[in-house]
Amino acid sequence: MLAATAVSQSATDPLSGLVLRDAPTPVPRPGWSIVRVVASSLNMHDLWTLRGVGHPPDRLPITLGCDAAGYDEHGNEVIVHPVIADVDAGMGDETLDPNRALLSERHDGAFAEYLTVPTRNLVPKPAWLSFDEAACLPVAWTTAYRMLFTQARITPGDRVLVQGAGGGVASAAIKLAVAAGAVVYATSRSEDKRAEALEWGARAAFPTGERLPERVDVVIETVGEATWSHSLKSLRPGGTVVIAGATSGMNPPADLGRIFYLQQRVIGSTGSTRGELVSMLRMLEATGVRPVIDRTLPLSDVHKGFQLMIDGGLTGKLVVHPPVAPEVGTQQ
Repeated sequence: MLAATAVSQSATDPLSGLVLRDAPTPVPRPGWSIVRVVASSLNMHDLWTLRGVGHPPDRLPITLGCDAAGYDEHGNEVIVHPVIADVDAGMGDETLDPNRALLSERHDGAFAEYLTVPTRNLVPKPAWLSFDEAACLPVAWTTAYRMLFTQARITPGDRVLVQGAGGGVASAAIKLAVAAGAVVYATSRSEDKRAEALEWGARAAFPTGERLPERVDVVIETVGEATWSHSLKSLRPGGTVVIAGATSGMNPPADLGRIFYLQQRVIGSTGSTRGELVSMLRMLEATGVRPVIDRTLPLSDVHKGFQLMIDGGLTGKLVVHPPVAPEVGTQQ
């Protein structure tokens, strides 16, 4: 089968370590299932792996791809929940298992014709959701959902700032918060992405760092150093910043005086539970909200897709289609 595999890492030339190659069709272990992948999507996590950030080189080679939608061995349409973990070790929350792993960290990922995952990680794909839409949800959209509803616990009327409009998590956060009745402000360096944020329902969109018309209750922060100071200054006393990434850098000035004096809360958020994925699907059905898809590409063009991500040329998600593979059980 065709697979996009990370074979080496480079901070300056990450795509040099990404190769398309023929790989053996995986065989599921007991308690696991094989999935014929119909669609996957790119995430910054894949790029971090190629850059050597948070992914030890001794885990290479590994097939990339954290998101997947396809068919299980019984022909059922499924979405793959990407957090592979022991729910009991996380005391009911698999994201708290110290040994958790996102798909493509310790187990081959979804940029392939087939993958194997624990059977528990399969979630039925609703008929009202296309495979391309479903492939956008497992990482970016559930990350945004957990940030908003589990960690920040937003309610209708809350003021929410989403930093870095245009990325997968940010676009999801804008659309989900608007659907929940929040007033959303967004920021971006790109005028086009600010315009997109307004189309998604944001009340206003500003250049990065620009003063907002009011302080907000919640900040959705995935940018890091470049926006951190603005996030804290935009937050009301007692408000909450939820962090699920730092694409511009991991070490911003802490500004501890502001945080303790204004009693601001800073909460980390990583991934999602299977239950949160199911709850989010119910929300999407009820509200009609759907993922933002920038474009689709065949797996053979995955390098082009990553270059668009590196160049900041994407708004929303880029969906990847592997070659059409035989049904599970008939592959050679």
